[in-house]
Amino acid sequence: MNDWKMLTLVGQDQPGIVARITTALYEAGAQLGEASMMRLGGNFTIMLMVKSGQSIEELTQCLRPVVQDMNLTISFQSIEASLHQHEIPDSIITVYGADRPGIVAKTTTALLEAGYNITDLDSDVAGSEAEPIYIMQIEGIATQGMAAVEKAVEQIKADGVNVDLAPLDVMIG
Repeated sequence: MNDWKMLTLVGQDQPGIVARITTALYEAGAQLGEASMMRLGGNFTIMLMVKSGQSIEELTQCLRPVVQDMNLTISFQSIEASLHQHEIPDSIITVYGADRPGIVAKTTTALLEAGYNITDLDSDVAGSEAEPIYIMQIEGIATQGMAAVEKAVEQIKADGVNVDLAPLDVMIG
């Protein structure tokens, strides 16, 4: 039986979200797996794998006092999951340019067509309101080789954004 669930929480950024949520899960006897937690636009979001024999309803009830007190939105989903089975990224792509609609869609589509498997993507908006700059950092695996990714990068650059592609050396051990 697979007892993994994906917990997603979103709320206004404030001190104590991580400590209070993870403490409540610990006290409920849940095991924590992989997590992604970050601040986005003044909000804090958590995606957290939780392993528990309790139902989604029971886990939600355990978290209810914290969720209500901190005004968070909560969602659980049953998932098939296993830990320690990650493909290791072999490259990193940095994209930056004047913020405008379509940068993410056009970039990721060009990379998909080149056989690039995105394993992580972070983005931010810098500059000013009058002159925003979109910055995106993408890690992934060049499944069809770096030459195919380099060709995609040239296509992205032709659309008027700056793109840097670099091999990624991940030290293991």
